[in-house]
Amino acid sequence: MLRLSTFSYLGFALALAACAAQRNPYAATNKSYKQQVKAYAKALRATPVPTPGADSLLQGAYWVGTTNFNLRKPNYVVIHHTAQDSTAQTLKTFTLPRTQVSAHYVIGRDGRVFHMLNDYLRAWHGGAAKWGNTTDINSSSIGIELDNNGTEPFSEPQIASLLRVLVGLKKAYGIPAANFIGHADIAPTRKNDPSALFPWKRLADNGFGLWYDAGPLPSPFVADSAAALASRLLTPTVTTPEEVAPVAQPQPADTSKVDAQLARLNSPITSFNPKDALRIIGYDTKDLPAAIRAFKLHFIQTNVAGPLTEADNRILYNLYKKCL
Repeated sequence: MLRLSTFSYLGFALALAACAAQRNPYAATNKSYKQQVKAYAKALRATPVPTPGADSLLQGAYWVGTTNFNLRKPNYVVIHHTAQDSTAQTLKTFTLPRTQVSAHYVIGRDGRVFHMLNDYLRAWHGGAAKWGNTTDINSSSIGIELDNNGTEPFSEPQIASLLRVLVGLKKAYGIPAANFIGHADIAPTRKNDPSALFPWKRLADNGFGLWYDAGPLPSPFVADSAAALASRLLTPTVTTPEEVAPVAQPQPADTSKVDAQLARLNSPITSFNPKDALRIIGYDTKDLPAAIRAFKLHFIQTNVAGPLTEADNRILYNLYKKCL
């Protein structure tokens, strides 16, 4: 009898342990989430006060609710690295009220995706930031945090999961390709994530983010020599004997075309200014060195702290032309 009781006790203990292991460690924070969402839903259901105070705007005799509306949609995706040591550490950070920071998605090194906040709700991921004329990035964006300490390469499972998430977001909300950006892009004086190891070109190749054209880039800095230009414009092209025109009396060469081209080459280039180009792409250029550093972090990814080189300017010019 004692033996049976002992086995029964062991079985009961094992069952309790199994239940404890299966229990969601974030049950308490999930409950808080549901309570907050319920409060927001209640606020959305409320109608305007029918008898406003004397200092309120003059309203009609009754409230009229339109039938044509939906929730506001995100228009940007901002990618971060967590600068922490594990997914678990980041999840804990985002579930502590005192941290005052969050994101919609957290993607682990192993590719697991934690969707922490409904896409229509406002996460606290961007902080003080600016992109173009948008100064409240959090109100119009999705924040995605990648579990990465900022000094290591991003894993293949993680990037594969990120691309799957981006496909869904772009399709669901019609987010323009150029509106997939990094935290450093919107906060160049404060942030450097995702790091220079992030594969922005791979994302752009899949339709997420701006990128410059492959091959020789247009440059406002290098022009053909006047001699080479004159030679090309004045020398006729002959491919076969049959195409040779009959010999005619020598005529004065029409140099008007050459003169116009030479005038263009010799005139100072005023249509391209790096600061203006950065601003048109979207960067906040109040701190120009910081904007340059953020641009190089995203598009150059080498010598990030250095000044713009001629090669960098060619890339900047190419991107700037795409944004006009």
